[in-house]
Amino acid sequence: MIRQLIRSYILLVAVAILLFTVPVAFTLTAQLRDDTEAFVKREATTMALLLGNGNASSCQALEEVVRAYEQETHDRVEVTVTDSCAPDIPAPASDAVLTRALKDGEATTDWGSDLIWGRDLVITVPAKDRGRIVGAVRIVYSTGNLTHRLWTIWGFRAGLAVAVLGVAALIGAVVARRLTRPLRQLNDVASRFSDGDLSARSPEEGPQETRTLARTLNQAGERLDTLIASQRIFVADASHQLRTPLTALRLSLDNIADGVDDEFVHEDVELATAEVVRMSRLVNGLLVLARAEAKVSAAEPLPLRDIVEERLSVWRPAADERGVTIAFGEGADGRPAVLASPGHLDQVLDNVLSNALEVSPDGGTITVRIDLRGAEAVLSVLDEGPGMSDAEKSRAFDRFWRGQGLTGRSGSGLGLAVVKQLVTDDGGTVTLQDAPGSGLWVVITLRASSRSGG
Repeated sequence: MIRQLIRSYILLVAVAILLFTVPVAFTLTAQLRDDTEAFVKREATTMALLLGNGNASSCQALEEVVRAYEQETHDRVEVTVTDSCAPDIPAPASDAVLTRALKDGEATTDWGSDLIWGRDLVITVPAKDRGRIVGAVRIVYSTGNLTHRLWTIWGFRAGLAVAVLGVAALIGAVVARRLTRPLRQLNDVASRFSDGDLSARSPEEGPQETRTLARTLNQAGERLDTLIASQRIFVADASHQLRTPLTALRLSLDNIADGVDDEFVHEDVELATAEVVRMSRLVNGLLVLARAEAKVSAAEPLPLRDIVEERLSVWRPAADERGVTIAFGEGADGRPAVLASPGHLDQVLDNVLSNALEVSPDGGTITVRIDLRGAEAVLSVLDEGPGMSDAEKSRAFDRFWRGQGLTGRSGSGLGLAVVKQLVTDDGGTVTLQDAPGSGLWVVITLRASSRSGG
């Protein structure tokens, strides 16, 4: 918008310069041409009067005037005599213009070109003695100096126009930035809102329209902040109210299993316990998803490698029990930082690694890798499981969808839905691809931060 305002301002000034400066330059050019023509014609007329007198003193005076004029102007004077004195001055070559001047007795002017002027201005004035044409005086005026003055006129105005346009650009930039400052502030506040910072407020300044918009945006932020706070309280209450009875139910089932010896009762209790465990996972997944959708925290620079190494250290013992190896590699130089909400990457890695470990065969390998691609950091997790078909990949991020190859029977169907929600909230993307050979390749793209990790 700033560039558009500057361009509009420069265009307006350029049109003003075009409308006022160019006509003035054309007027000065025409005046220069007219003044030059009048001057040369006046000199030629004076010489023609001396020639028309016909006496010796006039002829001598004519020679002195011509000599002085040629020394002063470096122009050429030519005289044709038909019936009068014969001064020692070269005569012009006969042409149609000279013939017309001698025949009709009219002065002629030839600029040598229809476009402004040519190399020479040629003025021929007939000399008369008591109404009888006795000769003609021709002055060949070089227009070189005239052309130089013309370029001075136009060049000065062109330079002035460029200088004015430059000043206009500077003034336009200052004015545009001042006019758009309220809009930039509104945009910054909106960006902070999108990053989860609902405490951001815009100063109510500038024109009436922007003040009204800022007031509306601030009111929307306060309303959203209130709603998110209410949802946060609900999530906390739901977490407590749902987890407590499930924990108590599991303890009761464990006590029942310890107090009876009936094999059939033990089997039923184990099935019930498994369902309670699945219900607990489902509740935890729903609560995590609710927190993710609430987006209660703003993104900030986080050390990606430190987080990955910390979560891998947590999952390696479980992987060792299965004989599964977790390999970590980093294609990025240094310790890249990414923009993410605190806690999001931990949950994303826990869900992806849990799925990878569940489908990995005994003795298999899970490969985790970090790469930098311009302004993005790519976190990849590859397993050696059965992989997923294209149809399964298209539904993998749906809530409560469970694929046998991905999560087995014990999954809640919320793991990848939570992953996508968290990654999307942080401005990233997550895709599923076929791993080289076999297995699934989870590719998580995150926004890299300009601040490197420690």
